[in-house]
Amino acid sequence: MSSASTPHPAEGPRAARGRPPRLDQGRTARAALDLLDEAGLDALTMRRLADAVGVQAGALYRHFATKQDLLTVMAERMLEGCSAPPPEGDWSERLTVLAYRMRAALLAHRDGARVYAGTHSTGANTLGFAETLVGVLREAGFRDEDAARAVLAVVNFTVGHTLEEQAALQPGDSAAAEADPAEAGPADPDRLRRAVAAQDFPHLTAALPVLTSTDFAAHFAFGLNLLVQGLRATGRNGPAGAAEARP
Repeated sequence: MSSASTPHPAEGPRAARGRPPRLDQGRTARAALDLLDEAGLDALTMRRLADAVGVQAGALYRHFATKQDLLTVMAERMLEGCSAPPPEGDWSERLTVLAYRMRAALLAHRDGARVYAGTHSTGANTLGFAETLVGVLREAGFRDEDAARAVLAVVNFTVGHTLEEQAALQPGDSAAAEADPAEAGPADPDRLRRAVAAQDFPHLTAALPVLTSTDFAAHFAFGLNLLVQGLRATGRNGPAGAAEARP
């Protein structure tokens, strides 16, 4: 048993010495991601994060000069595990696996794509993922510049699509929207249906079932397949393209 003069183990160093816990990026990033999942990006403030890790807000700025620095560390952490080599197979199958990994990593956190967009991490997770992507394409015979641009296209498509997906699926005030359709969010399918029905847009009317669908997995699969087929059409992959790709 602990005596009255012995700090209880659960109280830890902070209680014994009256000092705040030592900040480190890993613990702070985990706490930030927890807050993100709980309340969303708009509610994630440096003050709220400081409260969560038990320090003064000013202490965070010694590790993160700006909130953007914090978002970059969070984005880096979200890609943990994404850089592992995909299973053996055709380059297009391997590229597809990596794109789906990234989408899953962003969807794993509320507003994950918003956090990732615009960050430029040089951490091991981000660079490792890019290295694996570029490697899949270079090993397939793509020229260096084509492999680089292909990676940018795949990453930008994945982030942009997931950004729209998460925005569309954000919980809204359904009661307010039911009482007054004008209160519906911009991504509300009924809002688009009403707007199209009120005017003469026959082509949009025909496309409405898909345009208002929330089957984002199908939308993502279609778009990613377009990218893959476009890359295949360049003729710079595989044995036949290797000679053309590498003079």
